[in-house]
Amino acid sequence: MDDDPLIRDSLHLALSDDFDIHLAEDRPHAIRLLRELSSSPDLALVDLGLPPTPHRPEEGFKLIAELLAHSPLIKVIALSGQDDQANARHARALGAIEFIAKPCPPETIKQQLQSALRIPLDNQDTVTEKQDFIIGNSTPIMAMRSQIELFATSPFPVLIEGESGSGKELVAAALQGFALKKSTPFITFNCAAISPNLIESALFGHIKGSFTGATTTKAGFFEEAGEGTLFLDEIGELPLDLQSKLLRVLENGEFQRVGETTTRKSSARIVAATNRNLKTCVREGSFRLDLYHRLSIFTIQVPPLRNLGSDKFLLLEHFRAHFAKQSQKAIFSLDADAEKAWETYSFPGNTRELRNIVIRLSTKYPGQKISKSQLELELDLSPSITEHTEALESIELAMRQGVFNLDEEVMNYTGRHINIAMNMAQGNMSEAAKLLGIARTTLYSRIEAQQKHKIHNAKFANQ
Repeated sequence: MDDDPLIRDSLHLALSDDFDIHLAEDRPHAIRLLRELSSSPDLALVDLGLPPTPHRPEEGFKLIAELLAHSPLIKVIALSGQDDQANARHARALGAIEFIAKPCPPETIKQQLQSALRIPLDNQDTVTEKQDFIIGNSTPIMAMRSQIELFATSPFPVLIEGESGSGKELVAAALQGFALKKSTPFITFNCAAISPNLIESALFGHIKGSFTGATTTKAGFFEEAGEGTLFLDEIGELPLDLQSKLLRVLENGEFQRVGETTTRKSSARIVAATNRNLKTCVREGSFRLDLYHRLSIFTIQVPPLRNLGSDKFLLLEHFRAHFAKQSQKAIFSLDADAEKAWETYSFPGNTRELRNIVIRLSTKYPGQKISKSQLELELDLSPSITEHTEALESIELAMRQGVFNLDEEVMNYTGRHINIAMNMAQGNMSEAAKLLGIARTTLYSRIEAQQKHKIHNAKFANQ
């Protein structure tokens, strides 16, 4: 995925003897292509600078996250002329296996891709084995395990919510592992991984001739699930027109194949997962309120890794032993300072990021003791990321303590931006208003409101 046609053609020429290549020029093109392919690629080579902002990495970051939401086992390598260590670390935090700086010889890129193919990612574990993969002894993990065991024996839907990379699919598998009918099918369907116009056919099936390309009659995932579990991953991506049909199945078990008038019945239990805030989606009109209530009869919140304390070390132990065994190399260790850095790091990409860090450390330092400086080369320590996380946690704490004041926060936020604009404009009100995207009269009124606010606060403090 690169916006430069010369680079795309050159890479295709250099790599096509060893790989099947698919080319994309921007994020929408890449996602559309991924949905059209019959199976997900093993590898993705992603340029960070993509349209409409080719000189900034944000679009590439979004694409990495979307690729892994569609297909969690894709091994992503970021390829970018924006050779900034902060960009490299953030790409890895989002789930990229590695970062390659442009310009880079095609032979080096080929070697990196072949190395990535050799990295083992678990995909063959049975459902009953996966329930043991929820590693941790922290209070949030223990509480989540209790919820899983409690909800597993119920026929009602379960909604699993959590950040990207936190392990929602393992929670879904664990629900099946603890279920009364654990031998029944466990079918996974990723709502983001298929073109929206094919989702209905995939879920409910179709009859021959019902649409172009329907050369045979085919059952959908609801029929394949039988009396087992249908896991709908990324449920927030389900198109609105299909949400009403899913709601019908949840309410009375009824559905129809595409092109068929016969009503069929489903006994499958629905487990759904999302990294989006569905309540926000409801407010924005992209998700039905009645469907949200039906899906969230039981809700499991998967905690972010930053809240799990010493579980970070249990996961470190698990993954480094696993990859050392796979690669037949000695296990690395951390020195005291590196252990402290590991303990305090927030892991914005959650367990997926931790796993990828362990993969890189296992490859670079087999059998060695790793220092803090060596470890920090693999961590996303960008101030913009850590400060954002700390700000969110500070706001949450203030709300819990009952001392949060939205008006005060908005006033402070506005004041900071006005000060920045006035400094940039060297005190010129018209220029500052342009920088802020507001009228000059609006800027005057905002400054006046700021001054009144300061006077009010000063009087209150004196009292």
